[in-house]
Amino acid sequence: MGSPIYKWKKTQVLLSTRRRKLTNLPWTQGVILLVCVVIAMLLANLPATRDLYFEILETHLSINVLMPDGHGFIFPAGMTVEKFINDILMVVFFFTVGLEIKREVVCGELSTPQKAIMPVIAAFGGVLMPALIYALINHGSAASSGWGIPTATDIAFAVAILAVLGKRVPVSLKVFLTALAIADDLIAILVVAIFYGGDINMPCIGFSLLLIVFVVWLNITGEKRPWFYFIPAICIWFLFYYSGIHATMSGVVMALLIPMKPRYSKEYFFKKGSIYWSRLNESGKLTKADDFPNETQRLMLHRLSSTANDSIGMSYRLENILNPWVSFVIMPIFALANAGVRISDPAYFNMFNYTPELGSVSMGIFLGLLLGKPIGITLASFIAVKAKVGQMPAHSTWKSLAAVACLGGIGFTMSIFVDTLSFADQPPQVMNMLQDMGKVAVLMGSLCSALLGSLLILFGSKKKPNSASFQ
Repeated sequence: MGSPIYKWKKTQVLLSTRRRKLTNLPWTQGVILLVCVVIAMLLANLPATRDLYFEILETHLSINVLMPDGHGFIFPAGMTVEKFINDILMVVFFFTVGLEIKREVVCGELSTPQKAIMPVIAAFGGVLMPALIYALINHGSAASSGWGIPTATDIAFAVAILAVLGKRVPVSLKVFLTALAIADDLIAILVVAIFYGGDINMPCIGFSLLLIVFVVWLNITGEKRPWFYFIPAICIWFLFYYSGIHATMSGVVMALLIPMKPRYSKEYFFKKGSIYWSRLNESGKLTKADDFPNETQRLMLHRLSSTANDSIGMSYRLENILNPWVSFVIMPIFALANAGVRISDPAYFNMFNYTPELGSVSMGIFLGLLLGKPIGITLASFIAVKAKVGQMPAHSTWKSLAAVACLGGIGFTMSIFVDTLSFADQPPQVMNMLQDMGKVAVLMGSLCSALLGSLLILFGSKKKPNSASFQ
């Protein structure tokens, strides 16, 4: 029988191990996001919470700064809880996405033309077709500026479904969809940066470009200390916030500038590591096992850990640190803040409600996700293969690729984010109505795309459930 302290420590270790295993499961993030969507919808519509929910989101967080001469200014201008989530927390999300894209381009699934060409072409098809469907439906109406909403794929939900389906989906198609979603994210980032900004403030743009050039110079000169990148990142965010370019784009810019090369080389690590390890062993011979680690050993372990840490590129370290925070903190908060729609009008659920003045944001998004995404991905892939510029994923057929392409219609995170940026040229009441209808359509379109893709995959592999490919 152990002591209470021993039992408590053993329980803590067991809980920590189970928590790590749970967070590493590929479907965990998708499930958490889905739960947050349900909670947000309940908070936004239950009589006891709906008013409080929107009051919290609209709470102002700006600071009134008074100058010595008696004048003052508000900083940051117009900052609310909702904008804090969408303009500050989402910077970390975009920063992490930028790091992932950079890694894939440098040494991952997009690192060579042979690897990149097929998913990149498919991603362009999966962006253009939904945008075309949306534009055809809403051309000339108040909803026309929302064409970018149904163009993105949410990798968290797509990977979660692929994980649940297991061996029914060939590994090559899982890699294909993941690479496609990464290319899709890059296109979505460009869409936000180019088409969904505000009025351009050229002095702010100029100062931000000077800072970016300075960071590039730091990278070229071999600077690897994080603070030399963190401080310019904050300044670039402020300049972007007031420049008319959406503030989240500062995260992408900084991600592309973070050095991937480690501070220490492999030779240096093995040389210093062997010295520290030798001293660690020598110190251990002079003490009892129960005294580990003694003061000298703690110093050697710290130096060994520090050297190992600096032998990994800053880009990889930051991605590893931020991924759990983005997946299990920032994205759930984003879902809680943005998925809550007050269903005051049953027309929100009528995907085919159309008027010449307002168009139909619901129809455009729903059909764009459910039909535009799989048609665009499959058609672009077909053209690439027939033109002999791309190659079909191994052990897959056109039927299996089309089924997996349906999962590309799951457009939760980026679609809702673009929805919050759209329709700014409309009166506030019309803008809020279109945005709410857009969010409902994103949820419905994503749900139907997930169900359609899952059913097609299950139907296609029904004869041989354990097969690695569709029949």
